[in-house]
Amino acid sequence: MDGRAAASLRGGVPWDGAVNAWHIAGDVYRMGRREWLTPGGWQQMYDDGVRTVIDLRSPRERQPRDTDPDVPAELLQRFEVVQCPTEDPDAEEFGELFGPYLKDPAHYGHYLRLFSGRLAAVFKAIAAARGKVVVHCSAGRDRSGIVAVMLQLLAGAGEEEVVRGYRQGMRGINERHRTHGVPHVHERYLDDASFEALLETREASLLEFVRSLDVPGFLLANGLTAAEVEAVRAKLGPGPRLKPAAKESPPTH
Repeated sequence: MDGRAAASLRGGVPWDGAVNAWHIAGDVYRMGRREWLTPGGWQQMYDDGVRTVIDLRSPRERQPRDTDPDVPAELLQRFEVVQCPTEDPDAEEFGELFGPYLKDPAHYGHYLRLFSGRLAAVFKAIAAARGKVVVHCSAGRDRSGIVAVMLQLLAGAGEEEVVRGYRQGMRGINERHRTHGVPHVHERYLDDASFEALLETREASLLEFVRSLDVPGFLLANGLTAAEVEAVRAKLGPGPRLKPAAKESPPTH
């Protein structure tokens, strides 16, 4: 079995250059910033049927970086990129609730309350999307994580599957901190013991959030029609779900 097939079996998506890329359910994926993809990665994504990329970042986060690979415009034009920022970092409560950015499932409920209309807009975009869909933020952990949790629940996933998806996102960006040469301003790579201790706390908060959430009710209360909710569900199946792995190990970059 080659590396691409092996990664797919454990839920990882091995598009070249992609950071923290995972299959959520059916025709929907998540990952970190799309600018990390190489031209080969964009082609792999296209070959896998992706036609729509939904960007959850605020405008100030979309600046290119010197280390980003050059991607031909004609390759990018094969995709529809939909800007759906899930937050307003200048909102009055933002810093008080989340600090510099959202990073803890204990705050997901507040985030959902503060930015309910923006999050609902993401699901409208998924309902209307052409082809398979990639949802991405910056790290591929929390904003895409909230969306992933909601999609998993809408697809009928159980708590174990939802927690596994969250662990994958956490492990993926922790691995990025280990291998990336430039230190992150607010975070650092955590060794196994420190990482597992953090996970234990955050998974408890995640489960509390999951148990409080009625995804169809939330979407219908925030502007989606019943037909749009069903269109999102159609994107989520039939198709393979994230599968348990004997040992979780994110793709290296």
